[in-house]
Order: sequence, then structure tokens, then C-alpha cells
Amino acid sequence: MTDRPLPLLGHVEDRPHPPDTLLPTDPAAATVPWGSPPPERPVLDALAAANPASPAAWAALAESALAAERPVEAYAYARTGYHRGLDQLRRAGWRGAGPVPWEHEPNRGWLRAVAALAVAADLVDEPTEALRCRELLADSSAVAVTALFPDPLEDA
Repeated sequence: MTDRPLPLLGHVEDRPHPPDTLLPTDPAAATVPWGSPPPERPVLDALAAANPASPAAWAALAESALAAERPVEAYAYARTGYHRGLDQLRRAGWRGAGPVPWEHEPNRGWLRAVAALAVAADLVDEPTEALRCRELLADSSAVAVTALFPDPLEDA
């Protein structure tokens, strides 16, 4: 053991934060932008088939399945979008934590897939997964949480 004092780490605010992770352009995202009415199911199926690595295509399929009250299907689509996005995030330097800003349009597909997975997990009675996804979304982008899970009390 040494008699040297341990170095002070400083305040959390003084420590470096991980950089934003920015995904590359998703070619399917223009067909399924957030906030627009989704295309018909055959269009979504064709989009995912033509762009299997697209988190946006899988997220749109999950959102469509949720709207049609098909939670098991939504869960599968959302999990696919989540994992395809993880592959891309890791290639972009993400190490499992840190900001994935909603403001960067190509990130939205993955963030939407995470949100859809949280909702679908709730519906198939998997509360641990639902909570993990909600926490991941909050850790990645507070703006995404606000966009994807608006406060229901605002409308009251």
C-alpha cells in the first residue's frame, strides 16, 4: 500500500461526458418519418425487406402493429429494429451508454424502436424489459422521451 493520496476526481459536471453518437443516414427513414401517417402494411413490409438494416423500417412496422393491437408482432419488429440500430451505434463508436440525440434525424429510427419495444414489452407482460427500454431511452435522449411519450396530463 502507498502513502500517496488518491487523486481527486472532481465534480461529476467536471468529468468528460461521452460524445453524441450520430448514426448514418437511414435510406428507409424518408418513407416513414416520425409524426407522419404510416404507409399501408404492404409498403412497410416491402420497405423492411429492401432495407433489413433500417431501424426506422422496423420501428414503423412495430408502431403499425401496436396501432393494430398486435403486441407480439410489435415486440418482434421493435426488437429487430433495436438490434439493427445497436449494430450501427456500435460501429459509430457507442459503448452502451451516452447520448443518442433525437435531434439527429438518422437516430430517430433506433429511438422509435426502443420506445416501441418498451410499449410492446408492457403489453406482453414483460415489465423488466419495458423498464429497461424506458431507462435506455431516457439515458439516450430526453427529447426522444418527450416526443415519444408525451405527458398525458398536458391534455387534461
